[in-house]
Amino acid sequence: MRVKASVKYLGQDFEELRRQCLRSGQLFCDPTFPESLGFNELGPNSANAREVQWKRPKELCPNPHFIVGGTTTTDICQGDFGDCWLMAAIASLTLNQDILAHVIYPDQNFTNDYAGIFRFQLWQYVQWVDVVIDDLLPTKNSQLLFVHSAERNEFWSALLEKAYAKVNCSYESLKRGRSAEGFEDFTGGIVEHYYLSQAPLSLFNVIKQALGRGSLLSTSIHGTAHETEVVTQEQLVKRHAYSIIGAEEIQVGGDRVQLLHLRNPWGYKQWTGALSDKSREWNQVLPQVKAKLLRCADEGEFWMAYSDFKQWYAVVEICNLIPDSLSSGRLGLWDLWQFEATFKSNQQFVINLDSSRQRDMYSSILVGLMKKDVHKNKPYGQDLNNICFSIYPVPKEYKSRRSIRLSSETLSQMRPAFRSVSSVRREVCQRCELLPGVYVIISSTNDPHHKGSFLLRVFSEK
Repeated sequence: MRVKASVKYLGQDFEELRRQCLRSGQLFCDPTFPESLGFNELGPNSANAREVQWKRPKELCPNPHFIVGGTTTTDICQGDFGDCWLMAAIASLTLNQDILAHVIYPDQNFTNDYAGIFRFQLWQYVQWVDVVIDDLLPTKNSQLLFVHSAERNEFWSALLEKAYAKVNCSYESLKRGRSAEGFEDFTGGIVEHYYLSQAPLSLFNVIKQALGRGSLLSTSIHGTAHETEVVTQEQLVKRHAYSIIGAEEIQVGGDRVQLLHLRNPWGYKQWTGALSDKSREWNQVLPQVKAKLLRCADEGEFWMAYSDFKQWYAVVEICNLIPDSLSSGRLGLWDLWQFEATFKSNQQFVINLDSSRQRDMYSSILVGLMKKDVHKNKPYGQDLNNICFSIYPVPKEYKSRRSIRLSSETLSQMRPAFRSVSSVRREVCQRCELLPGVYVIISSTNDPHHKGSFLLRVFSEK
């Protein structure tokens, strides 16, 4: 069942706009998102924007379709732009058809009541929004400039990219993001990061269990600023987002081997090492297992031993659709607090962890502190604030007060029960264990006097 959108983005009503177009016989042109790619590298006078023509799918092929043969990872091929992180997020989205149906309205088409207007549903800071776009897409030489499907008459992924560019003000604003951001904006979920240099021994099982629950996963290889999308001898790409789309354990000869199934959003350039598509290790695998695992391997997709994965990749991002502990195998009930404010005020947010639990029984708590409008602020250089949060227990003398705010003097004499890492990312998300009681969460930027809107989400076990 579709999640009901609570807000019509920019007040645009899809049904009413389509009716107006059908009555007038005019195809929709969106006045809120004109034909502009960006502000700098893709600005109106930039070399990259020259010769760009905005065309509708019906001008690009004789028989366009919204979806051809279902939605798959091959529907997402990266174009001439550095938003591989978004491609990885969309590719992972195709693995969970229930989530995808919430986002793309799959019954849209280019035939019945076609008026050049489409809509998508995205999560934007607490609420779902219904985003309306026209179907004018940027092209060069009658080829889509950015994301496209391997099926040249299929357009759902290109139109979704345009909707996402709209809520972030431009296509250029999508450059150099993180898959975690796309995951959250497509699901309303919350993302945890695992750095492979500090990964728990159980991480492969965490990944496998997360995939089984429908979570979305991505990974990347670190590199220097000069190594962005540099290809290694093994055909892996540095500083480039990949989707993790499968995890299996198989017998290779006499050894039990853990495998991960990855996808490069380019649709080509794939691992050539051990257990790659044509490697000799597959000769030691049972024929039926080999046939099962390799039959769906499309260009850009490959299997890789988990041991090799740990050697090459640096971080795994897991978007939890529910915040249950992936390592425990438990499904629980959770409370959720959500707060919106600005950093400059350093507000204190009070949470009360279940006092009915035994006094010595810890509760798992998941906190996500998210900067708002990061991509929208890129043209103004306002996306570089480091953010963090601290959690303090409320002293007894404060608990009877109607309004709790710890004084600076009190805070100076206390140690936090938990302090997060400081990060320049859009969101800092960390899990911790706390005893029952009342706590305050204080968010801040790393440097004083910085101002910015944020969303704080807190999940705690009931």
